[in-house]
Amino acid sequence: QVQLVESGGGLVQPGGSLRLSCAASGSIFAIYVMGWYRQTPGKQRELVASIANTGHTNYADSVKGRFTISRDDAKNTAYLQMNSLKPEDTAVYYCRRTSGPDDYWGQGTQVTVSS
Repeated sequence: QVQLVESGGGLVQPGGSLRLSCAASGSIFAIYVMGWYRQTPGKQRELVASIANTGHTNYADSVKGRFTISRDDAKNTAYLQMNSLKPEDTAVYYCRRTSGPDDYWGQGTQVTVSS
């Protein structure tokens, strides 16, 4: 079992920045993909960014150039640096870690972008 705990969410003004963290604990394997997803009421959860153990990254078009995903395997932690935030980025953000058949989600952290 792997436990994921997100942190770093909060209220920020448009144009501001936040950095989300996702710390993993438990039975951890080195080869995994980490993803950040977000969800707003009434909408499906959507992929924001992902990073593989190779370092390959993937971003939703809506966040390209503004968000950066990274990982620190020594700390078993993944990050999502969010810059130039917009009101439409408001959502609950979840991290997800997949390794072969194993699939784990965090509990989510609220990000609100508002003046």
